[in-house]
Amino acid sequence: MASWLRHTAIKFPSHDALPSHDTSPLLDTTKTTMALPTPPASTTLSSTPFSPSATLKSRLRDGETLYGLFLCSFSPVIAEIVGHAGYDFIVVDMEHGYGGLSEALSCLHALAASQTPAIIRLPECSPMWVKKALDLGPQGLMFPMIHTPELARQAVSYCRYPRTGVRGVAHPIVRASKYGLDDGYLDRCEDELLIMCQVESEEAVEKIDEIVAVDGLDCIMIGPNDLGANMGFISDPEHKDVGQMVRVVESHVLDRRAESDRRPYLAGFAMPNDGPSELKKRGYDMVCGAVDIALFRDAVVEDVNKFKKIA
Repeated sequence: MASWLRHTAIKFPSHDALPSHDTSPLLDTTKTTMALPTPPASTTLSSTPFSPSATLKSRLRDGETLYGLFLCSFSPVIAEIVGHAGYDFIVVDMEHGYGGLSEALSCLHALAASQTPAIIRLPECSPMWVKKALDLGPQGLMFPMIHTPELARQAVSYCRYPRTGVRGVAHPIVRASKYGLDDGYLDRCEDELLIMCQVESEEAVEKIDEIVAVDGLDCIMIGPNDLGANMGFISDPEHKDVGQMVRVVESHVLDRRAESDRRPYLAGFAMPNDGPSELKKRGYDMVCGAVDIALFRDAVVEDVNKFKKIA
């Protein structure tokens, strides 16, 4: 970003300089330069009020198993409800969900009411999506379809400011830094961000040792549905061969984690034949149990069926 981020010089004519019946604009555009400031010391707040008492990464470091939900409806009302329900995190799903960045922002606002951490799943691994998503202020980013260590390294670099990465700089004006009022943002943002890469193909499974070794990668998320489709079981993600592939990824991640201070963490999505409690028993750090749309669908179908049976 250019120097417009650093200084503001919007100049207004003094009251005395204006004739009593002057109809000219109050703002002299010939003397105006558009720029964005670092807030003055008198309005700069400390970082403490903006930091949850425990971030997702700090809870994972402490050995907690976290339980979350995928939000695909992009309904702020549903986001607020699931936040108050007590989930440890909510994945705002921009890969398959029905919203863009503006709708994701509304969901993050709703989740803030319960201080529920948000993870944004991106549509794809690209620097444009990453910088826009990070500026919204989620605690984590989930990258789909990471098939190679090269892609994993790219994902990490998109999340880092220069010189260790390529993230664009606009921190004085984005929600992630409380629009520049959080003076500790730059010191914390990269350490607190949870970077998750999804393993969803046979190629990724074959290269899992190289992927988990990528510096800066925090968590491997196994995607059983896409993995099954990639293996030829699009209608049967619960096939035993898919389950065996999932176990291969699990063992490699858990072995690596044992050697490197619990990282990368292991995350997964519960399936009908492999529920949340089973994943927890096998050592998963993060478990996603459902999708908001599916929960609502099942509830309304059950409600209608109950009435039809009585009527």
